[in-house]
Amino acid sequence: MRILIVDDEVIIRTGLCTVIDWKELGLELLPAASSGEEALERIAEEKPHIVLTDIRMPGIDGIELAREVKALLPDTEIVILTGYDDFSYAQQALREGVTDYLLKTSRPEEIIKAALKAKQNVMDKWETMKQENLQQAALRNQLLDRALKRGLHDDAEAREQLRVWFHRNGVDVHPESGAASAMQVMLVSVSGWEAGLTELLQGAAQNILFELLPCVTLMNKEHLLLVVRYEEGGTDQAGLKSALKRVTETLKCTAFAALGTVARDYESLRDSYLAAKEVFAYQGLLGSQGLYTLADIQERSGGRTVLTEKEEVELAAILMSGNATDLRHWVNQRVRALMEDAFATPMTVQGYLQSMIIAGHRWLERANSSEVSLSKLPSYEREGRPEEEIFKILSAVMNLFHQGLDQNKYAYVYKSIAYIRDNLHQPISLQQVAGFVHINPNHFSEVFKRETGCTYIEFVTQERMKRAVDLLQSTQTKVSDIARRVGYEDIKYFTQQFKKHTGQTPSEYRQGSTGVNKI
Repeated sequence: MRILIVDDEVIIRTGLCTVIDWKELGLELLPAASSGEEALERIAEEKPHIVLTDIRMPGIDGIELAREVKALLPDTEIVILTGYDDFSYAQQALREGVTDYLLKTSRPEEIIKAALKAKQNVMDKWETMKQENLQQAALRNQLLDRALKRGLHDDAEAREQLRVWFHRNGVDVHPESGAASAMQVMLVSVSGWEAGLTELLQGAAQNILFELLPCVTLMNKEHLLLVVRYEEGGTDQAGLKSALKRVTETLKCTAFAALGTVARDYESLRDSYLAAKEVFAYQGLLGSQGLYTLADIQERSGGRTVLTEKEEVELAAILMSGNATDLRHWVNQRVRALMEDAFATPMTVQGYLQSMIIAGHRWLERANSSEVSLSKLPSYEREGRPEEEIFKILSAVMNLFHQGLDQNKYAYVYKSIAYIRDNLHQPISLQQVAGFVHINPNHFSEVFKRETGCTYIEFVTQERMKRAVDLLQSTQTKVSDIARRVGYEDIKYFTQQFKKHTGQTPSEYRQGSTGVNKI
C-alpha cells in the first residue's frame, strides 16, 4: 500500500519521511512532493492509497488537493497536517472527505495512528469490493449456467443482464462495426501438473485465455467453460488454437478443447453447450490435447462393448495365478486397444470397461465355494485413468480370492474348484487338476471328496449341469453349442446327463416344462 507526503516546507517533508518507519507499518513511501501541483501531476500515475498533506501551501492548498484527489481516486485516504489550530479548516477538510486532521505539532505516534487508521479504511474498502465482486461473479456464473442448461426464454431481464455482461467482454458485438455476431461454447480441460495443483493450473489457464480471446469464462471441477465470439464467415479456429498453444507453452501442460455449434442468439447457447459437452466426452478417445468439433466424432458408430469368451478365459487364468504384474499388463493392453479403436464412443467404452469388471466379479463368484461379499470391492470411479481404475478393481478381486485361500487348511481344494469352473469347456481329468495344485492324485481325490461331499467326477458333472442350466436360462445359444461349452462333444450323452440331473431334456427345460430340478 502506497503513501505520498505533500508539504512545501522541506524540514517538515524530510522529517515525516525519516522519523517514521513507514515500511514497518506496511506502507511503501513514495518520493515526497513539494507542492500540490507536483502531487497532482504524479497522482494519476503513482496512484497512492494514502495522501498525507499540508493544508496551507502556495498555489493548490491541501483542501483543494484533497478535492482533486478524490475526483481522480475516490478510494484514496487523505490525512491533513496543519500548523494552524483552526476548527473551521478542519470542518472544511472533513467536507472534502479527509480521513483525519492533525496538527504539525502532533507526536509521531499520533501521526502513525492516523496513518494506520487510513490504511485500515483502504483495506476495508478492498474487502468490501472483493465481496461485491465475488457476489457479482457468482450471480453472473449462475446466470450463464442457467442459460446453458435450461435457457432464458421466459426471462427478459436475465437475457438483458447476460447481454450486458457479454457486451463488456466483446463477445456478442463486433467492436469495429457494432454489428451483432454469433457465439460458441468451448470446454477446455488442462492437465499435466501435480494432482493437488489442478485448480491452480485451471485458474492460470483461465486468466491466459481471458486475456487472449473475446470471451466470458466459467470454471468448474471438470473443465473451463468459455463463450467465445464467432466471426461471420467462419469460426476463427486458428485464433482459438493459437490461444490454446499459448496456454500449453506458458504453463507446460496439455489442453483438450471441445467446440460447440454456432449460437446466433442467447437461446441457442444451450445447443452450443450440449454439442461441446458431447465432443468433450470423447477426451481420451480423440487424444489428450487439441481442439475438436462435432465433425471429429460424426463417423464414430461404436466399438466393442463386451469381452470375448477368449478374453474372459485369459482374465480368469490371470486372476487364478495371483500375478499382479500380468494383470496390469493384460488390463493395459485391453484398454489401450479400446481407446485406439477409431469407431469407439464414450458409451461403448464404458460398456466394455463395465464388462471387464463384471467378468471379474463373475469369476470371483464362480471361484469361491463360500458366499462372496462384493461390497468389499472398490467401485468404479470414472474420474481417474480407466486402466488404473479397472486394475484397482480386478486386483481387489484377485486379492479377495487368494486371501480366502490363505485362511483355509485345504486351500488347494478350493483353488482346484476355481480351476474346474474355469475349464468346464474342455476335458479335465483328476490327474490334471491335482497337477495344477501340485498334490498327489490319490491324496487329492480323498481330500476333495471329504471337503466337497462328492467324488471328483460327480462334482465336475454337477458343475457342468449348473453351467448348462445357466446358459439355457440366460441365452438363446443352440443346445449343441451349450453342450460343447460345458465339455460335451457327444450331444446325445449331454442330453442324457442333463435329463438325469434335472428330469428334463435341455429343450424342455428351456421351454419352461415342469420337472424336478436336482441341481
